[in-house]
Amino acid sequence: MSRETTKRVFDVVMGAVAVVITMPLMVMTAVTVLVTSGRPVFLVQERVGGNERPIRVVKFRTMHRGAPVVAKSELRVTAGLYTPLGPFLRKTSLDELPQLWNVLRGEMSLVGPRPALPSQADLLALRRATGVTALKPGLTGLAQVLGRESLTLSTKVRAEALYARRVSLRLDVGILLWTIRAVLFGRGAY
Repeated sequence: MSRETTKRVFDVVMGAVAVVITMPLMVMTAVTVLVTSGRPVFLVQERVGGNERPIRVVKFRTMHRGAPVVAKSELRVTAGLYTPLGPFLRKTSLDELPQLWNVLRGEMSLVGPRPALPSQADLLALRRATGVTALKPGLTGLAQVLGRESLTLSTKVRAEALYARRVSLRLDVGILLWTIRAVLFGRGAY
């Protein structure tokens, strides 16, 4: 089996298991978002997928309707944009759980670079120069376990390029385990 086929089978099997395990949490989160901030519960955004193809990523809504569509790093000091539950969902990465559907549809992988916004030209240029744009975006990645949004852009892309050169099932399993630890301790999140 090729590396790509092995990764896809792993994504489908583990993604389906993750959907089953997290479904009660996703339902509870959806109801809480609905009660605390109304509709829509989900946010669908265009992001840059593998080989720079556009994909539509699904997340739980964490900001008020009409908030600007910018990268998390640009929102660090912006007050008043988040719903009452928004900061908690982002810190715990619960807002990302609906992206398991993107994984099952084959638009994303469990592990890879996080999907960029089309407006993130600086990030996309660095990824293009290092071959990272060839990868499917991931629910988590090496940059996330090394520090998430606390990393500089160049450090983040260096980590993604390292991952691109060493993609393996063993590395994916390790990153998924590190992700659980990073999320539990809120490392690099805001």
